[in-house]
Amino acid sequence: MSGRTVRPRPAGTEPFAWSLRAAGAGDVEPIAELRAVVMRADLERLGRYDQHRVRQRLRDGFSADHTSVIEAGRAFAGCVTLRGGAAVPDWELEHFYLAPEFQGCGLGTAVLGALLARGDAAGASVRLTVLRGSAARRLYERHGFTVTGQDSVDVFMLRRPAAREG
Repeated sequence: MSGRTVRPRPAGTEPFAWSLRAAGAGDVEPIAELRAVVMRADLERLGRYDQHRVRQRLRDGFSADHTSVIEAGRAFAGCVTLRGGAAVPDWELEHFYLAPEFQGCGLGTAVLGALLARGDAAGASVRLTVLRGSAARRLYERHGFTVTGQDSVDVFMLRRPAAREG
């Protein structure tokens, strides 16, 4: 899936194109490392950071069949896992991580918007879990996700499909 062009930080640099490619077995370690980097501050704030566990949980749940690598230009910019399909009423969005240098430039908004458009076309609701206090929650709320529950660590969110025209 090719995406539209977004503007990277710092402001004033040339826009770049982004795309999604299917993940392969060789992507698991770079993705596990990215997860450890981007989740560290939130997990530390919650008293849950463990440098080995944060990587192993990704390895244990990794599914190349459902994971896409986000590339910006030719650079590894992040990843996202979307479990679901035409016959599944609720899809699950997991492991949506952007490298720090690609955060805040519109890339997350662009990727999430493209994925949600696929869900809308299929009539699927999308579920996700975000850490309590994570800045990512604002991104999800801007895209129509609402809180369905929470515990001491996680917030559970759902977005119903947008109404189809026609």
